Amino acid sequence: MSLIQYYGTGKRKNAIARVFLRSGKGDITLVVNKKIHPYEEYFKVESLRILINQPLVLTETDKKFDIFMRIEGGGIHGQAEAVRLGIARALLEFNRDLKPILRNAGLLTRDSRIKERKKYGLLAARKAPQYHKR
Repeated sequence: MSLIQYYGTGKRKNAIARVFLRSGKGDITLVVNKKIHPYEEYFKVESLRILINQPLVLTETDKKFDIFMRIEGGGIHGQAEAVRLGIARALLEFNRDLKPILRNAGLLTRDSRIKERKKYGLLAARKAPQYHKR
């Protein structure tokens, strides 16, 4: 029997999530920066877990797949949003008919906002030293 899996990559800020959906009963395996973590312990905040499961709940496939996630870089919120995009893209690979549902919920749009770089002569990206007249 060959293992059927669907793949999606999600990115947000500096976080990159590679998500694999395999047919199963809803188990979640999480590898963050090359270390295995329990899903419930890593994403402790309930709102982040809801955010991650959003594409699965919308398409009613939450108990249909085992999820394997490999996440690198970024902070916990950026990682959660990267995983959400990765799951949505993997679901598209599974079934193209889900595209209108995912598109209308805004789950297929890559959030391209990243931290602006610090410029020479400034304290931060835009923060200048205090002006003094004399």
